[in-house]
This record gives sequence, structure tokens and C-alpha cells, in this order.
Amino acid sequence: MNLNLFLLSVIAMVNAASGTTTKVNLGTTASNFVILAKTGISTVPSSIITGNIAVSPIASTAITGFSLIIDSSNEFSTSSQVADTYTVKASDYTNGSELITAVNEMEAAYTDAAARPTSDDDDAFLNLGGGEIGGETLKTGVYTFDRDVTITGGDLTFDGEGNSDAVFIIQTSKSVSQAGNTRVILAGGAKAENIFWSVAGAASVAAGSHSEGIFLVKKGVTFITGSSLNGRIFSQTAVTLQMATITETPYTQIRRGLRGLQVA
Repeated sequence: MNLNLFLLSVIAMVNAASGTTTKVNLGTTASNFVILAKTGISTVPSSIITGNIAVSPIASTAITGFSLIIDSSNEFSTSSQVADTYTVKASDYTNGSELITAVNEMEAAYTDAAARPTSDDDDAFLNLGGGEIGGETLKTGVYTFDRDVTITGGDLTFDGEGNSDAVFIIQTSKSVSQAGNTRVILAGGAKAENIFWSVAGAASVAAGSHSEGIFLVKKGVTFITGSSLNGRIFSQTAVTLQMATITETPYTQIRRGLRGLQVA
């Protein structure tokens, strides 16, 4: 077994026993990207993306709507919709093999998040609100759903209760959808880099809405006109943007291991 995955499994078991929740390891390569997808990234111009984006194993032809300009090195492209010095990469570019590692790390992160045990208080953490979490204020922990998760009844708040290291994991065997003109709000020191949406189905954020956190999604991810995200999107299929704003949240690698071991 890969050493990092072994250590993560052991740490997860220890943390489950102690009742704490640790952040999901995104990996050193996957964490270089704000959007990473296996079957394509499309945009209806003009989206604004702050961070690197990539597709693999599919080729660069699956990145559409970006008017890509290939660099002379053939290692990356640029786009007016990808801000600053950030780049676009694909499996058919030179050094595209790094994306094999990135996709493996993305899949491992999803597996880790999806396997986390539900936090102890079933009433608060298992199928909260019957899946409707709009209007809720969530404290740190692992929230498990066997149904669709929706944010339709108002804004959703993540409250770190004064702890900037507070971790939140929302895991569902179904899909996640956020209604138009709703917001995900951070309070009490909560950070987007510590919020993980583990979604076995698809995820969608409707027009004019704002979300926070890392989307680890098995199927498609869609952000509709005027929507925005402070976080990352890792999709095992495709990502569809419609004049959306996606801003990379910082990623702090996991450094706390067992008996001084580090997990990168």
C-alpha cells in the first residue's frame, strides 16, 4: 500500500476513536490545481478562474470555451479566463504524466472523505434536516447523508467556534445542489480549505449563489451564471462553468502524523 495512504488510514482510525476530525489530504500534485477533471472542463465566457486548471486522462480538446493559447514549450496553455500567471494543463501536453499523479491523489482524497465515520451525535450529523441544510449552522464534524443534500431554505453557515483549524466534511451517497441566490457563509474562524464536500453523485450551484470549500465529486460539477466558489473543484467526470467565478483557496499540507511521521 502507498505509504501516504497507509498513514492516512491509520490517522483516520485514531481520530475516529478520539472524536476529532482532520482535514482531507489533497496530495502535493493535485493541490496545485483549483479545477481538476477527468473528462473535461467547459465554460460559457466569461468565467474568472484564479488558479491552475487541468484535465486527465482526456486530452486538451475537452477544455472548451477558453480560447486556449498554447505555450511554445507545449507544457501548458493560457486563457483570458484563467487569471494572472495561472495555467491550463492536459494529458496530451509535454510533461502531462504529472497529471496521472494528480488524478490518483484526487481519487484518494475522495475515497478518504467518503469513508470518514459520521460524528457521534446522530441527530446532528446523520441526515441532518432530511438533507435540506439551507438555514443551518454547522459546527466541526462529519455529516453523513444517504439522500440528496440541498441548500434551498436559506444561507448555510460553517462555524469554527473560534478554531481556525476546524474541519467540516459533508458526505453523501447522492448529489448536492445549491439554489439560486443563496450563500455559504464562514463564521467563527472557519476556512474554506477545511470544508470538504464528498459527493457520490453530481454537484450544482445555481445562478447568483456563492459556495465555499473543496468539492470532491464522483460525477459532474456545474456552476451556473453569476455563481462563485472560494475553494477547489475535483471532479471524476466533467466541470461545467457558466460565467462563474472560481477562486483557489490556500492549501496547507497535512504535517501531523504518528510519532513524528509527516504526511505530505
